[in-house]
Amino acid sequence: MFGFLKEKLKNAVSKLSGDIVKEAEEITEEVECAAPSEASHAPKPADEFSTPSQQSHEEVSKPRKQEVLAGAIEEKEEKKEEKKEEKKGFFSKFFAKKEEVTEATLQLPTAPVPQVAPLETQLKTAKKHEEISAVPKLAEEAVVAIKELEQEEAEEKRGFLTKIRETVVSKRLSEDKFEDIFFDLELALLESNVAVAVIEKIKQDLKDRLVDHKLSRFKIENIILETLKKSLDEILSATPIDLLQRIVEKRKQSQPYVIAFVGVNGSGKTTTIAKMAKYFQNNNLKPVLVAADTFRAAAIQQLEEHANKLCVKIIKHDYGSDPAAVAFDGIAYARAKNADVVLIDTAGRLHSNTNLMDEMKKIMRIANPDLKIFIGESITGNDCVEQAQEFNDAVVIDAIVLSKTDVDEKGGAAISVSYVIGKPILFLGSGQTYDSLLPFDKEVILRNLGLA
Repeated sequence: MFGFLKEKLKNAVSKLSGDIVKEAEEITEEVECAAPSEASHAPKPADEFSTPSQQSHEEVSKPRKQEVLAGAIEEKEEKKEEKKEEKKGFFSKFFAKKEEVTEATLQLPTAPVPQVAPLETQLKTAKKHEEISAVPKLAEEAVVAIKELEQEEAEEKRGFLTKIRETVVSKRLSEDKFEDIFFDLELALLESNVAVAVIEKIKQDLKDRLVDHKLSRFKIENIILETLKKSLDEILSATPIDLLQRIVEKRKQSQPYVIAFVGVNGSGKTTTIAKMAKYFQNNNLKPVLVAADTFRAAAIQQLEEHANKLCVKIIKHDYGSDPAAVAFDGIAYARAKNADVVLIDTAGRLHSNTNLMDEMKKIMRIANPDLKIFIGESITGNDCVEQAQEFNDAVVIDAIVLSKTDVDEKGGAAISVSYVIGKPILFLGSGQTYDSLLPFDKEVILRNLGLA
């Protein structure tokens, strides 16, 4: 399942990311030129972010380069001069002080100062000693100031290089350009029978993530895949139904849990009912089958054959009987025999068949089922989604089971139907045996699509 869609998604995502990268590479060559001479001695960052086309910036005309960078270089030089002027006062003061103290040191007497000296002499000597002791402090401040200046210059160089790199590596995608390059992904989804509503959801999520955001060309594909995964996770996140727990709760009231199945002709409805009967048996529950399809030829015999193989009781009437009456009798039998689950098979019908749709509504009124399940054929794609919508409009279905998913390479119905009608998928029918009924798991779907 999903083999076709997985391949289509892979190719479309690769094409989409490639188009965005190509769009980024169309940045003007004036911006692709190197950093100014002050930064040219720094290690070249080209290996990290440049492409062959960018490394050939020598081919760009020098006059044009100078015109583009003249403003930036002039502004940078002015800032450097301002910073030097700010530091100049401090350094002049420091060196003048140092020179003054040095001269004072040379004038100190070499001989010991007499024990008794004039007060004026003592004060001058003390002042000279204070000036000498101030030298280490001034030197320390000078070292700190020099380091700060060097750091500021380095940051200035890095800042300019970062701007150059961001301009060369990054690109802001316009909405019009996004519409153009999304076409391939949109086409892949349509070919895989994904519903238009789902495509619009995916498209909007990608637009919100890509348009008018600064994008690194080296991360484009990852961004697209992460956004797709998030979108599909939300699309497949209809509120789940714990069917077994619901049955247990209903049995506490000494009442059987009633499930009615609806769908079009040939969707695999009767076979799916038999698979669900086996599922309930595997979980230690006692099911009863009700053959309320009294319209289609051999429908009763088909369900009876499954009942015999599974050793399950079946309630049936003759062909042409009132299907609502059959459903009523099946529920009464389940109550009398203490059965856990009643599974009601109804005639397959199209929404355009007014008589059969009215008959189905009557069955729902009489049986008052706890759960109404739509059985859809996965391989019919968008037709399955439309059918589910029509049945939901007629009787308000509660959940979905998709049949024949093992032969559905596209998988559009499995992705779309739950999102469109807002009801969860309970099971996926994936084979001919009674045990080939898989509980729906969105994580499995994402893995099959290569997004988990």
